[in-house]
Amino acid sequence: MSPSPFPTPDLNLSPGPFFSLEATSAGSKARAGRVRTAHGEIETPVFMPVGTAGAVKALSPQRVEETGASIILGNTYHLYLRPGLDLLARAGGLHRFANWKRALLTDSGGFQVWSLETLRKITEQGVEFRSHIDGSKHLFTPESVMDAQRKIGADILMAFDECTPYPATPAEVQKSLGLTQRWTERALEWLARNPPLHGYPQHFFGIVQGGMLPEARQSAIEHLKPLDLPGYALGGLSVGEPAEIMYEVADFSTGLLPADKPRYVMGVGTPANLLELIERGVDMFDCVLPTRNARNGLVYTWEGPLHYKAARHAQELDVPLDPACGCYTCRNFSRAYLRHLFVANELLVFELATLHTLTFYQDLMREARVQILAGTYEGWKSGLLKRWEATAGGVKT
Repeated sequence: MSPSPFPTPDLNLSPGPFFSLEATSAGSKARAGRVRTAHGEIETPVFMPVGTAGAVKALSPQRVEETGASIILGNTYHLYLRPGLDLLARAGGLHRFANWKRALLTDSGGFQVWSLETLRKITEQGVEFRSHIDGSKHLFTPESVMDAQRKIGADILMAFDECTPYPATPAEVQKSLGLTQRWTERALEWLARNPPLHGYPQHFFGIVQGGMLPEARQSAIEHLKPLDLPGYALGGLSVGEPAEIMYEVADFSTGLLPADKPRYVMGVGTPANLLELIERGVDMFDCVLPTRNARNGLVYTWEGPLHYKAARHAQELDVPLDPACGCYTCRNFSRAYLRHLFVANELLVFELATLHTLTFYQDLMREARVQILAGTYEGWKSGLLKRWEATAGGVKT
């Protein structure tokens, strides 16, 4: 097999610290920063498209690059099951295997520990689960999950954690948090003994759990801060709690996290969620929502969410999905055509709708950064949310 047409990472590509904070809004905690990896720089705030099994659904890596994405997310649980870690290691990691040239973050599988409740058993050692594919038994431990992420070759590795469910009693929260804290220590011990495999640095993020209890979140952060990790994630959010509670927990937590490290809220969310959380000091996001919605007839635009599958768009021959968007889809196709493809079950609609909605997310993050640097973020965000609320028609923005 010929080698992948993939350049060797340039470790001198972006000299400087892993993260640099470039501006903080005078009117809120909104921040603009820069993350440096061997596979390029990431300007924050940033949204990471989700490529669970090594691909963003419906898009080639080239198309994903066209949206402006500088980093995508892969999932350790799914990649472990298929195609398998040995194959990924032999391929030189997921970057080479998938021909993805930019940065990559891997979720540790902790969310699957939460979501696959009927298929797993949690112990101090780790999580024993049955594959959702064939029912076979597997054991994830903090050590094995770090080994998996070494082989996958992500630029950013996530701690193996237990995602605390919502709602949960204080006793349940404390038990879950203690497990995550001990697993984090074990993961770091393993990483210290086992260097990266593919010739470039990998950066470990700790995960702040603690349910919706401020005291538990504070305890989690106090445990992580002395470890001086490259970055920190807020886990256990967007698991069924009201949005206002999510915002409160995030606001409380970012007030305690180090200012010189990136903050990442996992699994969020709608455009409005992102803007509200940016105002509360969050830098990084990922979510399957935009791509899943695009495949099911809903995209996001600068005027708010758009049900392009609706019959009212069937005759809109001269109207793109979003007149304010310059993506390939909006330059070349009408709402009438997208609606036709959807009704006719043509697979092309998945690509065209996904390409647009991810371009919108990337453009939204870039504009948020521009506004933060200009000192105008809060007014811009407020005006945008009011416009979306007026046009949403009951759809979450």
